[in-house]
Amino acid sequence: MIVDFKGRRAIVTGADHGIGRCIARGLADRGADAWICGLDAASLAETSGGRMQARVVDVADKAAVQRFVAEAGAVDVLVNNAGGVAGQANRPIEEVTHDALMAIIDANAIGTFNFCQAVAPVMKARRAGRIVNISSGAGLRPSLTGIQAYTMAKHAVVGLTKQLALELGPFGITVNSVAPGFVRSNPSTERQWEAYGPEGQKRLVENIHLRRLGTAEDIMHAALFFASDYASWVSGEILQVNGGRA
Repeated sequence: MIVDFKGRRAIVTGADHGIGRCIARGLADRGADAWICGLDAASLAETSGGRMQARVVDVADKAAVQRFVAEAGAVDVLVNNAGGVAGQANRPIEEVTHDALMAIIDANAIGTFNFCQAVAPVMKARRAGRIVNISSGAGLRPSLTGIQAYTMAKHAVVGLTKQLALELGPFGITVNSVAPGFVRSNPSTERQWEAYGPEGQKRLVENIHLRRLGTAEDIMHAALFFASDYASWVSGEILQVNGGRA
């Protein structure tokens, strides 16, 4: 199967590291003009170049998102990858502050909503488009992180994916989600992995049918499928990419 994005313009959020960086490079390597954003200017500079243009954008800032999308122009593909745990760790619900809750909700659910809202008018006008939301296994079940807000936010991303597939489908726009299993792709997931300790790491891998952790490339391949013409009649789907789960 040859996936080709020549002549297509794509936006990838959270592309300053990990999975987002891998998806952005995957699109650009296959001919797309990729507009990428994140919060770390230095890391974005490492990612960008060639067919990629980078901007520092806070996905929770609606006005900043609108400006970025307007600068990018007529977008064919949107990959909402920005998110994560905002540097937080598991704690009892009674100890979670409002600010801590909203930091994760903003980075994951609000950011995804803002970008979908920003690209919808041009995609509707062109009667075509691909939206791929990177959610998580935490959007389908309790999270390995134990962080309530993260589970809450990723469930919201899954719900938004299904709702927008219904709303935008009549305009030829597909909306799907990739739900990764545990992937060591950034500082947060490295800290999580180390926190499990040797026994916890062993149990985690043994609960995966394929007996290995995933890679950013595993998630990238699924995202490119949803963004491609091969998925032209696939919408509202949540694809778990987790190696099989016991």
